[in-house]
Amino acid sequence: MSLPTYQNFIHGKPMANKSKETFAVTNPATGEVIYHVEVADEFIQQEAIKSAKEGFSVWSAMMPIERTRILNKAVALLRERNDELAKLEVLDTGKPIQEADCVDIETGADVIEYYAGLAPTQLGTQQPVGGDFFYTRKEALGICAGIGAWNYPIQIACWKSGPALAAGNAFIFKPSEETPMGALKLAEIFTEAGVPDGVFNVVQGAAQVGQWLTNSPDIEKVSFTGEVGTGKKVMQSAAASNLKDVTMELGGKSPLVVFEDADISQAISAAMLGNFYTQGEICTNCTRVYVQRSVYQAFIDELKTRTENNIVMGDPLDPNVNLGALISKKHQELVLGYIAKGKEEGATLLTGGNAASPASAPNGYFVEPTIFTDCTDDMTIVKEEIFGPVMSVLVFDDEDEVIARANDTELGLAAGVFSKDIQRAHRVIHQLQAGICWINAYGNSPAEMPVGGYKQSGIGRENGVETLNSYTQTKSVYVGMSQIESPF
Repeated sequence: MSLPTYQNFIHGKPMANKSKETFAVTNPATGEVIYHVEVADEFIQQEAIKSAKEGFSVWSAMMPIERTRILNKAVALLRERNDELAKLEVLDTGKPIQEADCVDIETGADVIEYYAGLAPTQLGTQQPVGGDFFYTRKEALGICAGIGAWNYPIQIACWKSGPALAAGNAFIFKPSEETPMGALKLAEIFTEAGVPDGVFNVVQGAAQVGQWLTNSPDIEKVSFTGEVGTGKKVMQSAAASNLKDVTMELGGKSPLVVFEDADISQAISAAMLGNFYTQGEICTNCTRVYVQRSVYQAFIDELKTRTENNIVMGDPLDPNVNLGALISKKHQELVLGYIAKGKEEGATLLTGGNAASPASAPNGYFVEPTIFTDCTDDMTIVKEEIFGPVMSVLVFDDEDEVIARANDTELGLAAGVFSKDIQRAHRVIHQLQAGICWINAYGNSPAEMPVGGYKQSGIGRENGVETLNSYTQTKSVYVGMSQIESPF
């Protein structure tokens, strides 16, 4: 039986490339190729820009309330097809269906709905200056581009396209070549909802296609999600081409600080969510867990018990499974390499540490949930982003010490604090150098809350009101009401 081949999505429909070049997509839970996708060759790239220009002229001219109505139709379709789309995400990513079914599509739909509601609220200003006055207006940028990551394919496509479309822009999206299906389905839904042809195009491929997007002088903004090194290259290209705007959502090595007065069971729940959800492949994960010395032993005892008894690996389509497969064999080997490094550098392996072959998915790219104790801040596993189910637990004694240690990193994406002393919780969180912070919670990311990083974890924000503004530019118009005074 031959496998299906999917095309790029241009101007409201699939479009064949000229080169006939394709790439294969593998199900991480089985190791088997499940379909092929055509690469966006030069022909597709030219057609995507031509289409986006046409789409922008129509979409940007619409009244914002018209865009609201159309986007809300897309939201309804996303929710109606939640289960079908969740299954496709599982096949692409290897994450458990119990996650995808209630998070990936739902949170993506929430973001589009949020920005659909905000679209008509964008206001300019007016101010008198002498006998004259000026006013400002918000205008769309033009053609914007998004480059997605493989851990939350459809959610990231929604997070990037929602504000861009609500503001009146056209959008060209390149999903990860490892998880390309979700963006295609989103494109079909936008078209079915009435989004004009060309407003949301999907181009497929690896780094070369991403480089084209960042170099293209026809594109006014690029929003990138991925690793720090790639983000720096994207910024360089964006600056060199036409000084295009950028939003960067990059990596993290985030701390979770657990004080002695915390609810320990709740803190453990947060630590497990922040290390094992989506098999650890989340950029905001709290992979450095700092526990105050007096409660350290109680913390690791319960953590070990819950990790060994409550985690179920296996076929991600089984609703009882709560730890899925890593994205690829290459990434599995990378994560196992970090685990080996942790052992070499003297950390104590509390539990896990091996590749796994669960009976229901023996050929998948699984790694056991892994916890290291006796960690120090200079260890590789404590300093570098692993992007797998690997937690490092560290001990601290006092507040000032843990703040300094938590901030001792070039990254600054997220941070969490657990304490029943609300004054201390706020005091500490205000000193942590991170853009997404939680107190007595971890990982929640509602559409209303801006998310993004400090330091090398990123530039700009996604979600929240300020993101909608970042997809517009401000035009000032000075209106002369009196005679011009001129020396000439």
